[in-house]
Amino acid sequence: MRRILLIVLTALTASAFCHVSATDSRTGEPGNSVTGYTVASKTDLPHDMAAYTQGFFFHDGFLYESTGQYGESSFRKVDPATGKVLREENFPSEYFAEGSCVFDGRAYILTWYEGVCFVYDIETFTKLAELPYQGQGWGLTTDGESLIMSDGSSELTFRDPDTFLSRKTLRVMDGTRPVYYLNELEYIDGHIWANIYGQDMIVIIDPASGQVTGKIDCRGLLDSRYRTSAVDVLNGIAFNPEDGAIYLTGKYWPRMYKVTLRQH
Repeated sequence: MRRILLIVLTALTASAFCHVSATDSRTGEPGNSVTGYTVASKTDLPHDMAAYTQGFFFHDGFLYESTGQYGESSFRKVDPATGKVLREENFPSEYFAEGSCVFDGRAYILTWYEGVCFVYDIETFTKLAELPYQGQGWGLTTDGESLIMSDGSSELTFRDPDTFLSRKTLRVMDGTRPVYYLNELEYIDGHIWANIYGQDMIVIIDPASGQVTGKIDCRGLLDSRYRTSAVDVLNGIAFNPEDGAIYLTGKYWPRMYKVTLRQH
């Protein structure tokens, strides 16, 4: 469904990777100090290539993944070592599942246009609630107090886990420029990591100011031998708090990667 946006986004990719200085050389205007990273090493792991990855996170040593597309949407428990799906909840065909996260033993799964966040017991996959909201749902994570949601714009919304009502919004800026198409989210070491839809890049965001403090260049992450016409965009950041490992994947990717990063 979102492939149409890629035509617009392709032209933005090169400039987004290049903007990492503290000052805009064209205008002399002050910007933010942005640290650049590349993938230093990666461990190749299996991933279900039928999964249109939307949400991606760890809980008690297992990966959990929400997948999208009408008629294909699901929420899964996955063995991170093998990529095997251990448990799966499929959604009715009228729902397009989106980002997901866990908070206090509850899994929250957004929907794209349907305006409902599903809440499940993460151990039993029993549905506990359906929480309404306005607008589109894209990515979801938590800072341990609020749920943090993206909607494809440059704003993140901090929501109450019980009511899903908005507590505050945060505008994400790269220096003086807003960052659009914020997608899948992960909260790591006090910062929000976000995929930018249609780009092989992850931005690291200060949750207090909304400023981008880091950019991770993920070009070439998926080995060329796995690229086919079915493979879609980079999307999926999962942090394992048990060992500090970071896992990355994409929509319809046959592989996911456990990665380490290098500053450049």
